[in-house]
Amino acid sequence: MRIGITCYPVYGGSGVVATELGRALAARGHEIHFIAYSLPFRLNEITENIYFHEVSVTRYPLFDFPPYALSLTSKMVDVAKYEALDLLHVHYAIPHATSAVLARDILEKQSISLPVVTTLHGTDITIVGQDASYAPVVTYSINASDGVTAVSDFLRQETYDAFGVEAPIKVIPNFIDTERFSRQDKKHFKKAICPADQKVVVHVSNFRRVKNVPHVIEVFKRILQEGLAVRLLLVGDGPDRSNAELRARELGIQDAVRFLGKQDPVAEILSIADLFLLTSGSESFGLAPLEAMACGVPVVCSDIGGLPELIKGSEAGYLCPVGDIEAFSQACIKVLVNDELHAQMAKRAREHAVRHYNTSAIVSQYEAYYEEIVQRKVRSFSLPE
Repeated sequence: MRIGITCYPVYGGSGVVATELGRALAARGHEIHFIAYSLPFRLNEITENIYFHEVSVTRYPLFDFPPYALSLTSKMVDVAKYEALDLLHVHYAIPHATSAVLARDILEKQSISLPVVTTLHGTDITIVGQDASYAPVVTYSINASDGVTAVSDFLRQETYDAFGVEAPIKVIPNFIDTERFSRQDKKHFKKAICPADQKVVVHVSNFRRVKNVPHVIEVFKRILQEGLAVRLLLVGDGPDRSNAELRARELGIQDAVRFLGKQDPVAEILSIADLFLLTSGSESFGLAPLEAMACGVPVVCSDIGGLPELIKGSEAGYLCPVGDIEAFSQACIKVLVNDELHAQMAKRAREHAVRHYNTSAIVSQYEAYYEEIVQRKVRSFSLPE
């Protein structure tokens, strides 16, 4: 198939999943056309069957805010027509689904069929989409899509509860490359970070307020108070990073905390981790803890959103109430001080990630869904008016 993919090309879960999906589909022989305002950050090398089409926004003095959504629509129409796309798969509802539906309708006037699949990832539903200024457009765009997927049961139900959505939503979870995300021998890296062979707690996020990164600092302070030799590595960047740095200094633990910023080789960092910690107040799926689990790292996460779906039954870690610093602290300490428990959790974490969230299994679900949507669209498109 010839598939167009639109996503946000920046550091973040939806863009990562969309890019990895495109790469996996290309490896299976599909022709993939990424349509975005810049090259997705994980498309950093030339790959067979993958093409990139940049959306340029014309600036006029009339526009205080250049109309990106309309420029995206025009580029979708152009690529679909001249690359003969079979399907357009957009990730994140705003504005991608709206642009895709408009592009499809424009092409239908030219007797060209372009089915649209929209994948909902999280904040496009739980935060941004519920803003009164966007909600009607989000609802319409989801209902008008030819196919809709969500990354968790939680997100599917949240979509139904928050919007007047009537379209059926299929749950296809996120996935990772479990060969890339696997435990690697990084003894030299570990020695550089922890010269006294301390244990390592890792947190990975985009440092938005909803991630509660200062809570990670609070939890880590209590771990240190137990007398454990441990270091905290924080990976990522965002608006709440300065608050977390300030809290570490206020608590006097800055020497045991390293802020690494945005990092592409996350698997290498996770390979020296003894525990992954996520105190987030909202998670529609939990891609970062899944990556940790694939690297054989036990996890301690919030009991919120899609995280219970990911972790319950895996024996890979613990779930704690959001904001309960004491519960998080005790769970972390329990894992860090008990080597036998840690080894069991690490083994279960890897097994669970490989069994349920490997690339092959999830990409096959997308392929089957694409075929279903394309065939359905062909039947409806050929019906006489």
